[in-house]
Amino acid sequence: MKTKRVLVFAGKLGYQTRSFDAAARKLGVELAFVTDRCHQLDDPWGDRAIAVHFESPEVAAYTVLEEVRRNNQRLDGGRVDGILALGDRPAVAAAYVARGLGLTYNHPAAVEACRSKLRMREVFRDAGLRVPWFRTVAPQPAPEPALLGISYPCVLKPISLSASTGVIRANNREEFLAAAARVRRVLESPEILASREANLDQMIVEGYIPGREVAVEGLLTDGELRPLAIFDKADPLEGPFFEETIYVTPSRLGEARVREIERCAADAVRGLGLSYGPVHAEFRINEDGVWPLEVAPRPIGGLCAGALRFVRDESDEVIGLEELLLRHAAEMPVGEWTREAAASGVMMIPVPASGVLESVDGEEEARATAHIVGLEITARLHDYIAAWPEGSSYLGFLFARAESANEVERALRVAHGKLRFAIRERLAVEHPVTGRVVGSLASDQR
Repeated sequence: MKTKRVLVFAGKLGYQTRSFDAAARKLGVELAFVTDRCHQLDDPWGDRAIAVHFESPEVAAYTVLEEVRRNNQRLDGGRVDGILALGDRPAVAAAYVARGLGLTYNHPAAVEACRSKLRMREVFRDAGLRVPWFRTVAPQPAPEPALLGISYPCVLKPISLSASTGVIRANNREEFLAAAARVRRVLESPEILASREANLDQMIVEGYIPGREVAVEGLLTDGELRPLAIFDKADPLEGPFFEETIYVTPSRLGEARVREIERCAADAVRGLGLSYGPVHAEFRINEDGVWPLEVAPRPIGGLCAGALRFVRDESDEVIGLEELLLRHAAEMPVGEWTREAAASGVMMIPVPASGVLESVDGEEEARATAHIVGLEITARLHDYIAAWPEGSSYLGFLFARAESANEVERALRVAHGKLRFAIRERLAVEHPVTGRVVGSLASDQR
């Protein structure tokens, strides 16, 4: 049998690539990474990745297709058996490449719809799903909410950014104007402008949806959605910002509500036209029912996949989400694998304040907490890290496993309480002539 080969589209700093590489070695699958690294660097990470720019997905796809067709030795004559995308931006380029190679995957138009919060709302509305009122607003000049017919509470969001970056709740006119100015600063920041993300001149405003929030991890085959896990988001996400923290599975909402969530997830995926591969979706639940928030054609982000393990009958083997998805992409059997019986969860360790991370203490005490099975501090010492709504990266990830979801949540909270992060505030530095802010210094803030 020939070795299966899978193209994996991922950001150059993605947490998950190492886990997928380990799973590929176990399965005997050959991976070829497609990343957004500088094309002028000579393979700095030693993984022979194809360098592209994901902000131009069609150009990126052309680069990949040309590389595959060059009959290079790494891809054995250009043959590719499957495709995986590990992020929102890489997913669009992956869809174009799959189309060019004739591989089973999502249509580019469906994936592009998932990249726009505006387009997604339109799709959900047209599919008859529950959606709040929504409209687009140009962040500059400052919009006057009364003229736009905006009611409160409402939520302002960048159209294309992910990880709740720039998402702010406003309860009145003054908060709306302050939130609009803050979203504008996010969209005009050097980091965001450098990403060349689309729709940076627009934001979406929508009615606030009260209720609890859940996340669904699923797998699509021929348009049929198989739910793999439903996570309760243990902390209320009521604003003004929406930084996620604790995910716990299985859900404690009850069997009837879980079935309702699964039906809504299937309807949302069908409305978007997604048909193949991993899906990560988020929903609000209240007395009116289930409201789809977002659907992404990719697996759960960061290191959160470590909270999911799968088993099969008559076997002691346990596999992670990465291996399950790689099996699926390489057209290996996956139907017999189901999530383990134990409850599990992850805490995305929140950023208490923007600044320079100086030290981390209490790691050993946290790891020694009952039911804690892992701790990874991913933020680097002496680097600047931004809190929400400007931020999009966490300090790290805590993992727990126990008999019940309540035990998992309690363990994550106790372990987090033992961690101590010293963060120094950055002070603005002004240009001596123009007076404009050109940099920053750190001041002691613990």
